[in-house]
Amino acid sequence: MKPELDAESGSEPKENGMDVLSEALASMRTGAPNSVRTEGRAPWGLALPETAGAGFHVVLHGSCWIYPTAHSTEPIALGTGDVVFVRDGSGHVLADHPDTPAAVSRPDQYSGRPPIGAVRIGGDGPATSLLCGNYHLDGQRPHPLLRQLPEFIHLPARDGRHPELAAAITLLRAELDNPRIGSHGIVPALIDSLLLYILRAWVEERPRSEAVGWAAALRDPAVAPALAAMHDDPAAAWTVQSLADASGLSRAAFARKFNTMVGEPPLAYLTRWRLTTAARLLREDDLPMDRVAARAGYSSEFAFGKAFKREYGLAPGQYRRQARTAA
Repeated sequence: MKPELDAESGSEPKENGMDVLSEALASMRTGAPNSVRTEGRAPWGLALPETAGAGFHVVLHGSCWIYPTAHSTEPIALGTGDVVFVRDGSGHVLADHPDTPAAVSRPDQYSGRPPIGAVRIGGDGPATSLLCGNYHLDGQRPHPLLRQLPEFIHLPARDGRHPELAAAITLLRAELDNPRIGSHGIVPALIDSLLLYILRAWVEERPRSEAVGWAAALRDPAVAPALAAMHDDPAAAWTVQSLADASGLSRAAFARKFNTMVGEPPLAYLTRWRLTTAARLLREDDLPMDRVAARAGYSSEFAFGKAFKREYGLAPGQYRRQARTAA
C-alpha cells in the first residue's frame, strides 16, 4: 500500500517520516553496536581515536566535557541525562574539565564482556558515569541524511522534552546499575534504539520554520510522503510526474522542492535507494539474483548488474561474497 500524501492541507504527513529514517539507517548498518561503561573520577581525561561509523555518549551520572581532538569547536558541558551523538566517529576528548590532560584510550584499559565493556580512569575526586558506544555504519556510502547531520548533536536533559529518549536512558541506567536476569538481551536492544531516539529528537528540535535539508524533508507534507512511497515500494515504476501528482504539487515545483531538501533529484534518489536496497539484500539475504534485481526495480539481471557495478565497483555476486567473508 502506498502512503497517503497530504500536501494541500499543510498538515503533518500521514505516513511518519521516521520510517524513512529507520530504513535509511538500517541500510547502512554493518554490525551490532559496541559499547562501554566509562567510570571517571576527577581528574580524568580520555582521548578517543577516530572510528568507523557513528558514536554516542550518554551521561548516566555526574558531569563532564566533550570536545573534538583538534579543538576546532568550543568544549560542550554535559550533565546527567545529556546525550551526544558523534556523526562520523571523529576523534574527540571526554574529560572532567577542558584543562585536564587527556590520556589516549588503550585496549588494555577495558574489561567486561558483551554486551558492554567497562573502563575506570582518573583519581579520587567527583565521579562521572557514562555509556559510550559506536554504531557500525557504512561510511564509504553514507546515506545523504547522515552527511547533513552536524558533527556533534548535543541533546541536553530537559524536563518534558523527548520523553521516549529520557525513558530509554532511565531504563539503560537501571539495567547497568543493577544487572538482572535478561539484562544481556535488554541492554543491546536499548542501545540499538538510542540511535533512532537521538535522531528523532534532533529532527523535532528544529522548528518547522527553520528546518532545512533532511530535517525539513522528513516532516514536509509533500516530500516526506514521496520519500516514504519510494521506500515502501522501490520497484514501482515511479516517475517525477507520478510523485508530483500524488504530492499535490506541479512537476516542476515538486522536483525543485525535493532537490532542495534532499540534495538530489527524485529519480537520482530513487536509483540510490534501489541499489542500497539491493546491497542490503545481498549482505543479509540468500535471495536468487533475479529476485534481488526485481526487488530493486530492475527488469533483468543484466541491467541490475550493470547499474550495481557502476555504483559499488563490484558485480553483485562479488559484493555478496565479500560482504559474507567480512561478516
